[in-house]
Amino acid sequence: MRIAILEDDPAHARIIEKTLLQAGHDCHLFEDGRAMLRDLHRQSYDLFVLDWHVPHIEGPEILGWIRRNLPPHLPVLFVTSRDEEQDVVDGLQAGADDYMAKPIRPIELQARVAALLRRAYPEASRPSQPGFGAYTFDLHRREARVKGEPVELKPKEYELALYLFRNLGRLLTHEHLLEELWGTSAIDTRTVTTHMSQLRRKLDLRPHNGVRLVPVYGLGYRFEMLADPPATNESNDDSL
Repeated sequence: MRIAILEDDPAHARIIEKTLLQAGHDCHLFEDGRAMLRDLHRQSYDLFVLDWHVPHIEGPEILGWIRRNLPPHLPVLFVTSRDEEQDVVDGLQAGADDYMAKPIRPIELQARVAALLRRAYPEASRPSQPGFGAYTFDLHRREARVKGEPVELKPKEYELALYLFRNLGRLLTHEHLLEELWGTSAIDTRTVTTHMSQLRRKLDLRPHNGVRLVPVYGLGYRFEMLADPPATNESNDDSL
């Protein structure tokens, strides 16, 4: 998962980053709230780890922005030296999902992050053939079906399709998708564009099948399921 970390103490930042990297996550560090807030306008993350007192814009203000502007299920964990009972209450009431006091205990941090991710993304632990309207996935065979008919997908196309369906309604930036599915953001974003075009064609990702793939200019994509799909295809536009 892609995790944003707000921590201005270099020693603590290194511990958090090392601990979460060992658990297989991609970590992005920010030393002050202003830098993180700028980044949140153009990047997407799966979970946030926030310190309370940081330069420029403090953790609770960042949390407020996240809750006002991003999907409500995104988990937020406070990791801070403020450990009085009222501090914990204040953090949770402000919208945090969990609260961990310093000094950081790596195994506990991994466990808390894993628990938050399980609650926020339950599809990742559901049965071997998850279904999404007209679309189903066989996780063992790595096979996608549309209205019961199998569709031949290349391995990366299958992974991308499943990731889109497991993140319905979220803005997923090019960098987010590259890190999660290709393991790096240091390759051309046209790689994502090409795979999206192939998926849209092969899986017929259109409103008449109850879904809509929306390009967000300069950022990435949002994939949506429609409550009331039209009886016929509304558009033949293949542009991404």
